[in-house]
Amino acid sequence: MKHVARSSSSASPIRPLRIAIFGFGTVGSSVARILTEARPEGLELTHIFNRNIDRKRADWVDASVLWSENANEILSAGVDVIVELAGGLEPAGLWIRRALEAGKSVVTANKKLIAYHGVELELLAAEKGGHIKYGAAVAGGIPVIPGLEQGLAGDKIERIEGILNGTCNFILNKMETGAEFETVLAEAQMLGTAEADPTEDVGGFDARAKLSILMRLAMRVHVNPDEIIPRPITEVAAIDFSYARDLGCTIRQISRAERVGGHIAASVGPTLVPLTSPIAWARGTANMVVVNGHYGGEVVFSGHGAGGQPTAVAVVSDLIALARGSRRIEIPSEQVTIGTESEVAHYIRFRVKDEPGIVAEIAGALAKEKININAIVQKPGFPQDDLPFVVTVEPCKSSALKRALDAIRKRDFNVADPLDLQMLP
Repeated sequence: MKHVARSSSSASPIRPLRIAIFGFGTVGSSVARILTEARPEGLELTHIFNRNIDRKRADWVDASVLWSENANEILSAGVDVIVELAGGLEPAGLWIRRALEAGKSVVTANKKLIAYHGVELELLAAEKGGHIKYGAAVAGGIPVIPGLEQGLAGDKIERIEGILNGTCNFILNKMETGAEFETVLAEAQMLGTAEADPTEDVGGFDARAKLSILMRLAMRVHVNPDEIIPRPITEVAAIDFSYARDLGCTIRQISRAERVGGHIAASVGPTLVPLTSPIAWARGTANMVVVNGHYGGEVVFSGHGAGGQPTAVAVVSDLIALARGSRRIEIPSEQVTIGTESEVAHYIRFRVKDEPGIVAEIAGALAKEKININAIVQKPGFPQDDLPFVVTVEPCKSSALKRALDAIRKRDFNVADPLDLQMLP
């Protein structure tokens, strides 16, 4: 790259990299705090951009730092690295492209932009002589991206799965105690763990973007994130955790991709996880990524996946790598379509008006699709006009199960639509 912070010899160092932060929110202010207090060698914070800048000014930032509401002013200034922490596709995408076009480097935590346009932006950076680094885009302060880029580069990754959204993990952890979704969501919003509009998180869209990034780095494939249809955690009720415990499981939002017969399958949604799995141990806003390699076997990345400080640590680590003359890591990948399905076991929770023959009708609809029942679980103490019970089935394709459930939904005994959740082995 054009700008390194020190020479390769023992001679006096070249000037530090001049850093401009775009977005002085939770993560941006945490990055500025680290650069100001820790003063990593080879880095100098020189500019901060944010709208309504007078609201954001902090007296602990060095007086020499230029604050601005004018993005163009900073993009045309003599900075070496743009740290983009505003998020979203635009105008963040415009700022990043302009920086890369000018030969500057970019560090970002913008998972949505990298998920949809990462390949294009990496090619632009290579063409113009800069870098784009995004170690903070997935799993916050957990070094899963550098781990995949370098530590596991020698393996062939067959499967990647885990918890990629701290908000959902917080909510589902709380629901384990018997609380309903709406109650826990309100608590998460009050604590600042969930956004006022939580759709990106609870709907699975945030995790979907992160999964697509990991698929490119781990499995060397790039996909259109829109091809992965997420399932929301809003479908899960407290009763499902009670039944999950009876089955030796808990429920987590799981993002999963694997190779199936030469094709790629991917899913995001609430999933039953055995209590013996390390994924079940993730608490609070923690993230966990489990990577299964053909040669190296299973590797687990775990830690704080959300919050300003853990994410800021990942951002500053990318900046330090640039200051030390980081080489560009080219990740060869092929464009693929998500066009296949995993065969996994399913948990199906019914709510019915109790009457003779219900189990026989359900078993018949499943048998028609050649789906075998594994277990039937029913708890006592519920009214006969709204009786919940659970059927688990052996591994099958989701499309076959959907056909069976579509037939079952037409029966008059249903009080609510059946809920089906995948079950991790």
